[in-house]
Amino acid sequence: MNEIAQAVGGKILGSKTSKLLWIALIGFTFMAWRFVFGLGPVTGLNDGYPWGIWIAWDVVVGTALACGGYAVAILCYIMNKGKYHPLVRSAIVTSALGYSMAGLSIVIDVGRYWNLWKVVVFPGKWNFNSALLEVALCVMAYVIVLWIELSPAFLEKWKAGSPSALQKFAAKASPVVNKLLLPIIVLGLVLPTMHQSSLGSVMIVAMQKLSPIWHSPLLPLLFLISCIGMGFAIVVFESTLSCALLKRPQETHLLAGLGKAAIAIMTIWLILRFADLIWRDQLATAFNSGWLTFFWLLEMLTIILGILLLLKGRTNPATLFRAAMLLMFGGALYRFNTYLIGFNPGEGWHYFPSVPEFFITVGIIALEILLYIIIIRRLPILVGVHKHRRL
Repeated sequence: MNEIAQAVGGKILGSKTSKLLWIALIGFTFMAWRFVFGLGPVTGLNDGYPWGIWIAWDVVVGTALACGGYAVAILCYIMNKGKYHPLVRSAIVTSALGYSMAGLSIVIDVGRYWNLWKVVVFPGKWNFNSALLEVALCVMAYVIVLWIELSPAFLEKWKAGSPSALQKFAAKASPVVNKLLLPIIVLGLVLPTMHQSSLGSVMIVAMQKLSPIWHSPLLPLLFLISCIGMGFAIVVFESTLSCALLKRPQETHLLAGLGKAAIAIMTIWLILRFADLIWRDQLATAFNSGWLTFFWLLEMLTIILGILLLLKGRTNPATLFRAAMLLMFGGALYRFNTYLIGFNPGEGWHYFPSVPEFFITVGIIALEILLYIIIIRRLPILVGVHKHRRL
């Protein structure tokens, strides 16, 4: 396989990408409605449920699915598995877009969004006992780190272009960026470790409002481990899908290794999950909690089935793809269960996402996919590409 990253090429807007654009525009129309009329008239949120799918899905699940860059960086730079380097750029693109969309979701979700700038400007007013403060600061910093990590792709594109101001800038900036990459990579490993565990810490505070099936002192560790497993899964999913759509050679020799890592990580997660339930004497609760039991069983079974599929055939692209989907779904459901389904603020409080909430979330997802397609078409991200393939 040619391991030089290339741009896919082709038109920015085709029949499929135009549909994504329209879906994104519909989402942004509802987003404008939210900013004009506020959260109350537009969402299903209330004092009992101060956050809904914008946080549970777009942030808590979305950032975990955006941990592909983090997971691959662990293999490449901590475990010194340089053979996975061809997967790094595409993983970073997924991470940069996922975290950027999560940041946008936070802006949409915060009631007084015009005060967000104060989080950075007034450190003297920080509440250092707040897990959400750490999440906010780390996510903001990590978004910047990810785009810096991706900047060599932009610089390569500009340097290869016709003489211009951008070409001169790229020539001067490249040596500086190369010197900065090592500390940036270190930050890129530290920041997700901090805020992914803190996302679990947030729900420890919920105490009796969160079902004992999910409330645990191990929440920070379980959230951290699950994001790594989901990170491996999203890289496998993205790679097999792009190879099929763009007629690239399948990267099975690399993805099989990621599958092996995912097996180890998610098996550890399962062992901890069951051991925690047994230690807290809540295993019977997990099997006798009505509709909560259904969601817990679905969460467990999809992850177990994903692991079994990987054990059965990591050298088959179709099997890898199905297993990755199951692990992504199971990990996402675990987080959704923790933040929404297993959460009960008390009698009289109910939440179901409104139509605008739903369309804004779908619009953000469509925008993320559209931006991914644009980036791989214009920047050297993927290896072994055949230009101008339809996507």
